[in-house]
Amino acid sequence: MSLSPAPIRWGILSTGHIAEGFVLDLQHLTDHRVVAVGSRTLASANAFADRFHIPHRFGSYFELVNNPDVDAIYVATPHPMHKENTVMALEAGKPVLCEKAFAMNYSEAAEMVRVARAKNLLLMEAMWTRSLPHIKRIREIVASGVLGRIVTVRADHGQWFAEDPNFRLFAPSLGGGALLDLGIYPISFAHMVLGKPSEITAKATPAFTGVDAQTSMIFSYESGAQAVLTTTLSAASPNRAVIVGTEARIEVDRTFYNPSNFRVISRSGDVIDGWDKKYRGGGLREQAAEFARCLRAGETESPNITLDETLEIMQVMDEVRRQIGLRYEGIDD
Repeated sequence: MSLSPAPIRWGILSTGHIAEGFVLDLQHLTDHRVVAVGSRTLASANAFADRFHIPHRFGSYFELVNNPDVDAIYVATPHPMHKENTVMALEAGKPVLCEKAFAMNYSEAAEMVRVARAKNLLLMEAMWTRSLPHIKRIREIVASGVLGRIVTVRADHGQWFAEDPNFRLFAPSLGGGALLDLGIYPISFAHMVLGKPSEITAKATPAFTGVDAQTSMIFSYESGAQAVLTTTLSAASPNRAVIVGTEARIEVDRTFYNPSNFRVISRSGDVIDGWDKKYRGGGLREQAAEFARCLRAGETESPNITLDETLEIMQVMDEVRRQIGLRYEGIDD
């Protein structure tokens, strides 16, 4: 008789909106437990723990990562804190699932990866889209060659936010702007399909706080393919994605980075494949399931998004920021 694996015992680092979503979606999994939460204040940790019935709560991140009852850490702080928080958890011997954007720049990301590899610990970017069922199927279809030679990838991510200087997407001190928070999705999608671009062209419109309100990018590849990507925090855009090949194309419905549907359409216009599956929950649990699979298998990175991919994506983001003049005090000094 085979025994079920012991549940993965999660420690949640930070108590913001994305942490709430992650904990809620984990409730769909039977082999995961949230056993601890840490915040900068004990009051915040207690409020979060009371809401989700979490037994251990800490008023510091250091106490959380050093708790022996925790198997893995989910880093959900704003991206300027990712390097410090992730390295602290790794130094405490804990594998880490770190929110995206993975870091503020390539240099920070490289240090996180260096520590993880030196410690032989699992580290994974929480680009949850990569683990969703429809995206896994899209990767299979692209790999099958049915699309022919990939010519174009298009993807956008736009949301409307009220102009509040204290809101993190507008705050330079919190790594605000459309690019790092929203643009990471279309950039990661294009990288998944086409890899690292050979040439990048980017233009942006600044927000009232100086971060980018809208950024548009064209990536060119040695194959001749192009990716046309846009992101904005000033309007609700279609949030769709398209992969166009010489033989067929894939059209992914709104919202492409969430659990969604897609169609494979031949050059003649016939629907030849697709995905129209009902999905319960938000989808954040899929990255946790993949993280658990890697952990139990003794793997130190996920094939869904390898650490080298994460580093290449950070290099791309750095180049886009350079071209649009988006700098962060204390990061780019």
